[in-house]
Amino acid sequence: MIDAIQAAYVVAILGAAIFSGWLLAPYVVGVYNRSPGRLDRFLDPLENLIYRVVGADPAHTMDWKQYFLAALLVNIVQMAIAAFILLFQGSLPLNPQGFSGLSWDLTFNTVVSIATNTNLQHYNGETTLSYLSQMSAIQFLQFTSAATGLCAAVAFVRGLTNGSRDMGNFYVDFVRSITRILIPLCFVAALVFVALGVPQTLGGYVTVKTIEGASQTILVGPVASLVSIMQIGTNGGGYYGANSAYPFQNPNPQSDILEIFLMLLLPTTLCFVYGLMLGKKRETRPVLFGAYALFAIDLIIAFIPTSTLNSGMEVRFAGFWSAFWTVVTTAVTTGSVNSTLASQHPLVVLSAFMGMLIQSTPGGIGAGLMYMVMYAVITVFIVGLMSGRTPEYLGFKIRSRDVLLVMSAFLIHPLIILVPTVLAYATGAASTIGLGTNSLGFTQVLYEFTSAAANNGSDFLGSMADTPFFNVSTGVVMFLGRYAPMGLLLALSGSVIGRKRSPESGLKTDTIAFTAVLVGSIMILVVLTFFPFLALGPILSYFQGNVNGLG
Repeated sequence: MIDAIQAAYVVAILGAAIFSGWLLAPYVVGVYNRSPGRLDRFLDPLENLIYRVVGADPAHTMDWKQYFLAALLVNIVQMAIAAFILLFQGSLPLNPQGFSGLSWDLTFNTVVSIATNTNLQHYNGETTLSYLSQMSAIQFLQFTSAATGLCAAVAFVRGLTNGSRDMGNFYVDFVRSITRILIPLCFVAALVFVALGVPQTLGGYVTVKTIEGASQTILVGPVASLVSIMQIGTNGGGYYGANSAYPFQNPNPQSDILEIFLMLLLPTTLCFVYGLMLGKKRETRPVLFGAYALFAIDLIIAFIPTSTLNSGMEVRFAGFWSAFWTVVTTAVTTGSVNSTLASQHPLVVLSAFMGMLIQSTPGGIGAGLMYMVMYAVITVFIVGLMSGRTPEYLGFKIRSRDVLLVMSAFLIHPLIILVPTVLAYATGAASTIGLGTNSLGFTQVLYEFTSAAANNGSDFLGSMADTPFFNVSTGVVMFLGRYAPMGLLLALSGSVIGRKRSPESGLKTDTIAFTAVLVGSIMILVVLTFFPFLALGPILSYFQGNVNGLG
């Protein structure tokens, strides 16, 4: 288990994230409610210009179908633009390294990966992508994917709010997410990263002579700006193939702690935003307490054996920080790494699986909040059946269609994980890249598709999975894992608009008791669904004594 100093670090970082989220939440609510602010005189003219250029009417309101289709259309157009840049980067400017364009299947995988907030990387950025591709295709999509997640969550909460008449306007929410939340936060974070030693330059790679007289190429570029959005937006895609295990991307313990904090910031903030937008601050309790209770369970699993802290070690930070990072990055479905997953203890990997399978601990930006409310609706329905009372949530009665929508959103996840995992072995795609059928190989394949479905992006395979099968299959999984649950949960929220509310809910959902039941039901649902497959992977590896790593 961890010692007192390490426990103090955990408490301090999580406490800082919760406190910062509480401070930031009123500002975020003001952004989406279009409350007057000090930045209006500077940003309103810019935002109005954007609306005129794209032909959007900021006064127009949308139902859930219009909102979702607008988000989907905008994301697909952005994917097309990014695909053009990646395919033809060899003929485009800002390519001092002379990199050629990507193959069609790697391009498809990359644009879907970044646009869906997954950032699964089947490429090594420093040896594959030009500066233009890194800044426009990758960083551009990291901002827009994070903004899409924020918009979906806010629209979802609007629909649940008593007295709401619409879901808002996606284009307004999208623009304001970028100009008033993501860019200001990332600008400040990038400056701090530069101060901590993370490079930010367009000067090209530098070749130097070492003391031994050999030549060495120093791989630098616009790294600090990418690190800021990859962590704040829970994207996870790094400038380098080694991600934040690469010294230039994560040079010291201070940058390591900052990156962990930034991953937690906005998902935690949205827990407070939920209660504020509903006008029921106490409803923050089950969302926030439930998320961090599940997070605590993940930490306990990861830190059970002392050997956990001695495996997966990144020597600059030691094993504790590698394990802690892994739990955080999968709990908020960021997917960035500061050590190789292949050398982690099986229980750390099991904890990572739990974060990605639950997706609300506290989950990715926007998606985590939506999933937690989904679990709350399922829990209220189950408790209502057990107690013989009509299930109600936030004052509205839960109908059969509501249950169908939330269960469909839940069941999509195992479907898009398990089917392609089986296909990887049935088609021979797994053996083609050297993966066996033992517990270690199965863990790697299962993790690949779990990470894709959860829009997490951390994986064991990296550029080894740059094959047509894995590029296309994970691309499809990422697309479905992002937009299918989003559409279903927006449909749930949209169906609540105008529905009669009772003044007092049949079941108090803002209590510690309900939070405990919520956490229990989430664990039961996930364990019953995925335990047989986890038993064949990391659990079997643990009992077989593979405690020094999975690779």
